[in-house]
Amino acid sequence: MIALLRRDLRLAIRAGGGFGLALAFFLIVVVLVPFGVGADMAVLGRVAAGVLWTGAILACLLSLDRMFALDFEDGSLELLVTSPLPTEGIVLAKAAAHWITTGLPLSLAAPVLGILLNLPPHGAVWMVISLLVGTPALSIIGAFGAALTVGIKRGGLLLSILVLPMYVPTLIFGAEVARRGSEGVALGSSLVMLCAISLLAVGLLPFAASKVLRINLK
Repeated sequence: MIALLRRDLRLAIRAGGGFGLALAFFLIVVVLVPFGVGADMAVLGRVAAGVLWTGAILACLLSLDRMFALDFEDGSLELLVTSPLPTEGIVLAKAAAHWITTGLPLSLAAPVLGILLNLPPHGAVWMVISLLVGTPALSIIGAFGAALTVGIKRGGLLLSILVLPMYVPTLIFGAEVARRGSEGVALGSSLVMLCAISLLAVGLLPFAASKVLRINLK
């Protein structure tokens, strides 16, 4: 499983679908927002948490369609599924590789980009925490969606349509944690819910994605 993770990390970097593309898209989203809502710093500060979380979710979508597609095209996915390695472990390894190359860089870049949106320093801390807690759920949900659409030509749009509704709870509680943290109010319940979503996704979706992969490869 560790070897598969290392392999996927190397492939993600070589294919150009790693942190560079996601960070560039994240930056573009953040830079465009002030042009749309105006340069009022008070307004930007109020919407900063939601904008950063929305940008992170959209950036995560960029590389989801390649999570299983490359292995499916060269036939290595069938070999992986029939190998002694559990299919759930394959899904977890690919989701972990996606998180390391996408979710983690976005989480670390969010405070820097938050400066453009007048995000206060204490709010930046909670923004990082919310993204570190919530982005694993984005990757594992994306792995489930990628398993559903594997083998479908040009399935990127269908994948986005399937995955985005499942991202909504993570977006709601993630943005709420960051917003409450920037305002200095209690955020315990929102943080607990965000943690619960990530834990449930990591605990349940690998099994669902494993079943879907086996069905699609028959």
